[in-house]
Amino acid sequence: MISNRPYLIRALFEWIVDNEWTPHLQVDANYPWIEVPQEFAKDGMIVLNVHPDAVRALEITNDEIRFKARFSGIERKLHFPPEAVLAIFARENGQGMPFPPEPYPDEDAGSDDGTRTDSQTKSDKPKKRSHLSVVK
Repeated sequence: MISNRPYLIRALFEWIVDNEWTPHLQVDANYPWIEVPQEFAKDGMIVLNVHPDAVRALEITNDEIRFKARFSGIERKLHFPPEAVLAIFARENGQGMPFPPEPYPDEDAGSDDGTRTDSQTKSDKPKKRSHLSVVK
C-alpha cells in the first residue's frame, strides 16, 4: 500500500499557503539518504521554511521532497523522503499535523555514497506493520 504521508503533506502545504501562512517542515535530520544542512539541525531534527517565497523548485512527490533554499546566504539543494518528515505546520499559529517517526530503512540498500540507486523502489523498503487492530 502507498503511504498517505506525501498526500497529507501536499494537502496541508496547500492549505497553509492558501491561508497566507508560512509552511514549515520538521524533518528527522538523521534519516538515511537525506540531504539537509546538518549544521542547522538540533537534537537530530531540522525545521525548514518551505514557503514558495523562501524556496525554489519545490517538488513534493510520493518518493521525495526536493527544493533549493538559502542558508547563511548560500544556496543549497535539499532532498529527503516523505518518511523523514515528522510534522508540517504553519509558523504563525502552529496548526498542522505531526507524523509518527518511521523506522529507518535498511541502510545497506543504498549505494556506497549513501544515496539511492535508480533500481531501488518503495518495494525495496521493509514492510511496515499496521498500527490498526480489529475491534469486535
